[in-house]
Amino acid sequence: MRSSVSEASVRTPQHVAIIMDGNGRWAKQQGKVRMEGHRQGSSRVRDVVEWALDAGVKQVSLYAFSTENWKRPKLEVTALMTLLATLLPLEISRMNEKGARLLTLGDLSKLPWLARKAIQKTKHGTAQNKKIDLILCLNYGGQQEIVDGVQDFCRAWHAQGCSEDQLNMLSVDQFASYLPRKDVLPVDLLIRTGGERRISNFHLWDAAYAELYFTDCLWPDFSREDLQLALDDFAGRERRFGQTSEQVQGMESE
Repeated sequence: MRSSVSEASVRTPQHVAIIMDGNGRWAKQQGKVRMEGHRQGSSRVRDVVEWALDAGVKQVSLYAFSTENWKRPKLEVTALMTLLATLLPLEISRMNEKGARLLTLGDLSKLPWLARKAIQKTKHGTAQNKKIDLILCLNYGGQQEIVDGVQDFCRAWHAQGCSEDQLNMLSVDQFASYLPRKDVLPVDLLIRTGGERRISNFHLWDAAYAELYFTDCLWPDFSREDLQLALDDFAGRERRFGQTSEQVQGMESE
């Protein structure tokens, strides 16, 4: 959670979350197979992290594979996991050069062994980097994340013999500690490419006060200019966090 409401005056988002939509449609427009769209989209990830770093963003989280994506054709799922296992370790050197650290959200246990191995190798190889975090959300769903947190809380509550009064005093911050979001900042700006206008079960907890930005640009075509448009739009918004406009403006003038 934010340490003070004064952060509402910050004009550069610290955590930008992106739903990378449009790979398949991009491939279709190009007369290519869907996987070619995913390959092109994966190359865009590197660019966006570097552009975000240049802009002063501290974390970029990408909706790489949702809990619902297992419903896609088996061949496409297999190809996506192979792409992840093949390309991710190749980025370690460049990530170290840029000071980028890899983090993950989601249940990795259900991913194929080679994909898990590639993730762990990259996380270990970039663990000391501090300039920007790349958070890959894999086998991730916002609803499941909250359910997992409730389960962990209930286990702890029973193990510690907490009273009904203690349960009634449970705060948002206390519950958040049971969510698997260590080192993950609240989402400031959530971008979705591809023209859809929904968040699709992404960051349901930490996007509570996120600014939403939707663009028709397909993910493989997403450019530095497109990212800057989203950042400029964010900078022009007034973030009140429950306060009035007059209160926020008063704090900014101090």
